[in-house]
Amino acid sequence: MAGHSKWANIQHRKGRQDEKRGKVWTRIIREITVAARQGGGDISANPRLRLAIDKAKAANMPADRIKYNVDKASGALEGVDYQEIRYEGYGIGGAAIIVDTMTDNHVRTVAEVRHAFSKYGGNLGTEGSVAFQFRHCGQIILAPGSAEDDVMEVALEAGADDVVSDDDGALEVLTAPLGFEAVKNALEAAGFKPALAEVTMRAENPIALSGDEAARMQKLLDVLEDLDDTQNVFHNAELA
Repeated sequence: MAGHSKWANIQHRKGRQDEKRGKVWTRIIREITVAARQGGGDISANPRLRLAIDKAKAANMPADRIKYNVDKASGALEGVDYQEIRYEGYGIGGAAIIVDTMTDNHVRTVAEVRHAFSKYGGNLGTEGSVAFQFRHCGQIILAPGSAEDDVMEVALEAGADDVVSDDDGALEVLTAPLGFEAVKNALEAAGFKPALAEVTMRAENPIALSGDEAARMQKLLDVLEDLDDTQNVFHNAELA
């Protein structure tokens, strides 16, 4: 199946995230906290916690720091009670935006999110206003040059839903959220190293923005990303 060109957008997004590594540990710790609190501290029985710990290791978080936060969240130590809240809205050119947050003060968080949308040209919407434009799924991106037939064979055998060949030659493997780990592990075992692998909200209908619109949209996304309580920002804009 053929799809839009996502490689440039993914590389752009990863590059901007690399510029903000100072916040990565904070966000991972929050994810570990919520995952352990909801599903317990046993990683063999808690897929969400396993993914959070994988992110922590990829970000070079020390093992003792990881263990401390798992113990803290699962009841061995006293900690902060974070609440997960999703905000939806529209950005420049009608592009859809989802902002996932973890907060211990939802009044503060909604005020900051609303202010960011308003100040930088967007509109904060109501629950469900844009989520229908996204698919909750596992997404594994392989760099251009990967052998499509071999990737497809391994991925589909492991339970993937689809393998999409993008216009620039990158391959996008899509899975159900619960099937993500199995497919990722199978691909890695077969020698395919993902450039990006995550459970995400995948935009179903991308909107191309360029010039001033792209610059304004990037500014809005940067401001939303930089909010202290933000965990993830998803959008359907393809920025030229």
